[in-house]
Amino acid sequence: MFSFFKRFKGSKESDTAADESLAAQDGATAEAEPVEAAGPVEPAAPAAAAVPPVATTIIEPQPEPQAVALGTVEIVPPPVQDAGAKRSWLTRLKSGLSKTSSNLTGIFVGTKIDEDLYEELEAALLMSDAGVEATEFLLEALREKVRSERLTDPQQVKTALRTLLVELLKPLEQSLMLGRAQPLVMMIAGVNGAGKTTSIGKLAKHLQSFDQSVLLAAGDTFRAAAREQLAVWGQRNNVTVVAQESGDPAAVIFDAVGAARARKIDVMMADTAGRLPTQLHLMEELRKVKRVIGKAQDGAPHEVLLVIDANTGQNALTQVKAFDDALGLTGLIVTKLDGTAKGGILAAIARQRPIPVYFIGVGEKVEDLQPFSAEEFSDALLGG
Repeated sequence: MFSFFKRFKGSKESDTAADESLAAQDGATAEAEPVEAAGPVEPAAPAAAAVPPVATTIIEPQPEPQAVALGTVEIVPPPVQDAGAKRSWLTRLKSGLSKTSSNLTGIFVGTKIDEDLYEELEAALLMSDAGVEATEFLLEALREKVRSERLTDPQQVKTALRTLLVELLKPLEQSLMLGRAQPLVMMIAGVNGAGKTTSIGKLAKHLQSFDQSVLLAAGDTFRAAAREQLAVWGQRNNVTVVAQESGDPAAVIFDAVGAARARKIDVMMADTAGRLPTQLHLMEELRKVKRVIGKAQDGAPHEVLLVIDANTGQNALTQVKAFDDALGLTGLIVTKLDGTAKGGILAAIARQRPIPVYFIGVGEKVEDLQPFSAEEFSDALLGG
């Protein structure tokens, strides 16, 4: 178990050189402050020649793993999951979407295929947060399917709707591919309260189950609670957390990329400060973080993920569009698909901004974050 926020101090010369390097590369200077790392203290190892200068201090590396050739690893399906665990996950997902499921499935009981059925279905889809565009698309496709296949039973119509929903959501079902770089750098964004930091902790555990070493960067430098929460997840997962009490988030994440390269870490995940997409100056700060990551390692960040709360409805779609325009998102993590979540927002995203949904979450436990499956989700939504 790692000690909590141990303080490391580098030489004055090292701090000065690093600050000058970062300022020259990004056009902005970051005040050099001590970096704190929640991790074990080991004797200093010789610095790797390819490691870029660090903005504040050099973190003592952990014992390095055996060198292996890079090879892609696919994060789907989940690692070694027995039938009981799978049933438990599907039960939790169905429970989380039960409100929408009951509204949709009730339409097909004791009824006939007429205009009233389509009107009820339209209302139910809109209430599920599917949005106008996705709702109209599904209904038009369903009408055509009923005509072309000459469906006469309401349950056949329900099955047809499931098929159409799976086809709509299937493009979102893509795998998170690891091993493309070392480290694979992931930048995680999202508004406050979406479950961003918790998702990072859960994702770190998933990555470890694929034999990936992980390092975390606490890029939310101005919120002590965020740093402390990330440090707790670091302790639970036995991974190092690079943090700083205040200062430039880009400098902290720059340090973390350098530390990950020196230690030959497989995946480095960078938390960022939560902000609303309407806060333009803060969105510009996120763009800066992305630029600095690219200067710390060519081709990075390799993944830019947005964490969204499924309970926020159409506002979640607004967030996806804004963050995608600003950062170029590569994937989504959809959280809180339990309780009052309606779930239809994924249909709206699939229709208007089809960015891969790597993971969905239905609770607070580590195992409650799982890779997204269009068929499993459609079955849960339609009571399959």
